Amino acid sequence: MPDNRRVLQVMLRTGLRVDDVLNLKREQLGRQFWVTEKKTGKRKHVGLPDWLTKEIVRAAGKSEWAFPSPIDDKKHRTRQAVWKDLKRVSTALRIPVNVGTHSMRKAYAVDLLEKYGDIERVQRDLNHASPTITMLYAMADVLTLSAAHRKPSYKRRR
Repeated sequence: MPDNRRVLQVMLRTGLRVDDVLNLKREQLGRQFWVTEKKTGKRKHVGLPDWLTKEIVRAAGKSEWAFPSPIDDKKHRTRQAVWKDLKRVSTALRIPVNVGTHSMRKAYAVDLLEKYGDIERVQRDLNHASPTITMLYAMADVLTLSAAHRKPSYKRRR
C-alpha cells in the first residue's frame, strides 16, 4: 500500500519507531521538526526531504494525521496494518529473513554507521542508553546475512 510505503520511508530516513511515525500530525511535518519518542519520552530532531513531505501531506488530505486510517480519518493508521503489509511484501519477495517494521530502524543505524563511522553518533541519534544495543542495530546487516546463509538445524522428515 502506498501509505504504508511512505511510513517505511519516513522510518528509514529518520530512525523513528513505527508508533512515532504514525503519531505524526500533518502540520508538524517539514524539512526539520521535533518528535517526542513515545517509548523513551526523549525529543529527537528529524527532517524529511521536501518531495516526501509533499507526498505525505497530499495523501493525508484534510486529516490532522500524517498517516490517517483508511477507515476513519480522525484516527491514524495502526502499526499492525503497516506490519501486515510489510510481511505480505516480504513473503511475496521471498525474503529469507524475518523482516518487520523495526528492521527499518536497524537499517537506519547501519546507514548511519557507514556514513559517519562513529558508533557514539549512532547511539545518540537512536537515543539508546547502551552502546551494546546500538552496536547490535548497527551490525544488523552482518547478522542478517549470516542468518540468511545458515542452514536450519532441524532435519526434514520424509
